[in-house]
Amino acid sequence: MNRPLRHIAIFCGLLVMALLLRANWIQYVKSEPLATHENNRRVKIAQFATPRGDIIVGSEAITGSKAVEGTDFKYKRTFKQGPMYAPVTGYASQSQGMSLLEKTYDSILSGQDDRFAFRHAKDILTGEQRRGGDVITTINPKAQKAGYKGLTDLGARGAVVALEPETGKVLALVSTPSYDPSVFAGNSFKEGDKFQALIKDKGKPLANRPLRETFPPGSTFKILTAAAALENGVVTDVDARTDAVSPYPLPLSTNKISSEAGDATCNKASMKTAMQYSCNNVFLDAASKVGAEKMRETAEKFGFNEDVYSDEFGDMLATKSLYPEKLDKPGTALTGMGQGSLTSTPMQMAMVTAALANDGKLMQPYIVDELRGPDLSVLEKNEPKLKSQAVSEETAKKVREMMEFTAKEGSAQRALIDGVTVGGKTGTAQRGVNVNDEVPYGWFVSYGKAGGKSVAVAVFIDPTAMDISRSDISGGRLGAPIAKNVMKAVLGK
Repeated sequence: MNRPLRHIAIFCGLLVMALLLRANWIQYVKSEPLATHENNRRVKIAQFATPRGDIIVGSEAITGSKAVEGTDFKYKRTFKQGPMYAPVTGYASQSQGMSLLEKTYDSILSGQDDRFAFRHAKDILTGEQRRGGDVITTINPKAQKAGYKGLTDLGARGAVVALEPETGKVLALVSTPSYDPSVFAGNSFKEGDKFQALIKDKGKPLANRPLRETFPPGSTFKILTAAAALENGVVTDVDARTDAVSPYPLPLSTNKISSEAGDATCNKASMKTAMQYSCNNVFLDAASKVGAEKMRETAEKFGFNEDVYSDEFGDMLATKSLYPEKLDKPGTALTGMGQGSLTSTPMQMAMVTAALANDGKLMQPYIVDELRGPDLSVLEKNEPKLKSQAVSEETAKKVREMMEFTAKEGSAQRALIDGVTVGGKTGTAQRGVNVNDEVPYGWFVSYGKAGGKSVAVAVFIDPTAMDISRSDISGGRLGAPIAKNVMKAVLGK
């Protein structure tokens, strides 16, 4: 063989060897990732080849499956009261993919979980149709309805989160405006157009406000500032007058910050009075004296600066809320009143409130109670888990004393319920560049205890596109009645 032919033969041999190596690499190393990739059409066909299992609220399924013809996908997902429960279920669309519980527990719901292998083999022998397992949530249907109705009646963009303080169970998870996952569950052009319309909607109906969006928490953060001041010895007597003047001179600045209650009421007020009237000066001063490091440490014990996970099942509930590092003195003071570069999800503020209601113990939030097989056998069950001892029992007791006084004698009176111990805190948070020209965000946090039951609630209202004044959004006028109805639903009042 002459030299050129030999070189060509060697080159062709190398190409064949490379082809064989690549084929074996794909077949044995990459086969699993490729076989399970979400863009693999066979995966999508398998997801909708049989009726999906259901997501359960209370004792009723809020999802279903509908047989379809003329397509590779044999079944289409259906949703009951879709807009109300969309922040919980997410969507399961043949063309748009999946989100939230539908995505996290797809292997259970679609019946493809490895734990169903024996049952699948049995179904083949008996000719029975394969069916997925069920996801049992912790959601209280009455609380969910109360929160959803409250926000939709206002026509507001907003969120409601309710937690059971002793366990961390998520009892309500509401986001408005919302969407119906049923309208784009298939793969038709019409359903695709509806999904695109939702994406372009200025009201952001696909956004999950309680879990995936952060906002300045405003004055609701003052309950954490109070906890930090008490825990670090900056304040020892909540009834004692402070030396915080009003208007308060921001450190290293010529700016002075006043309070809506007026300088005469807030000047050198006690922390209890400051909570009652939401006096900014006392909490600016408290945060400044606690210092950036200790403020951040306390915030982190309540869950700030880390994503919120349900550890048992491995699903992310909420994105992280931020208490920044390396704050200067003015920035630290501003966090005391929930402003500056501080941000929080509604879930996070519900966690803070729940921990204070639970003697300082922050429980890991979770929304899935258990997973069940098609034969109703329990595959996994979630159990309450302590996330941290955020503050001491004594500190939590003193903050509750102030929150309950605020509900009885201060700005949170609209949340009071006969026969229920209620603690609350209003909040407004500045937004926009010219903050005085914009109606602020509205917040309200509260807890209720009665008959051995308890609940913690966070309500967030975004006034964008709402025709309301600054006075309407402040003082708990909008948020407190919603929180009240959610608490009543949980406590049976």
